[in-house]
Amino acid sequence: MVAGRIRWDRVGRWALIGVFVFVLYLYVGPARTWISTYGEAKRKRAEVAQLRAENERLRERRRELRRAGAIEHEARKLGMVKAGEKLYVVR
Repeated sequence: MVAGRIRWDRVGRWALIGVFVFVLYLYVGPARTWISTYGEAKRKRAEVAQLRAENERLRERRRELRRAGAIEHEARKLGMVKAGEKLYVVR
């Protein structure tokens, strides 16, 4: 009768191990989601920093173009001349 006896201490240990494995399984999905979200947030922060730098560059360019004579200077860089002026090309 000793051979057919159930050892409840071993059954309890295996049940605890099973519950522990199940709880770990339940944490795997959210942990993967958290890791991917963290990586995406890092990429978005880098993108925002890049866009802020570009925004500052464009604001500086706008300030430059608002100065007196800036538009005329830009037009002359493009090869434009005022009405009545003669264009001379030096090669």
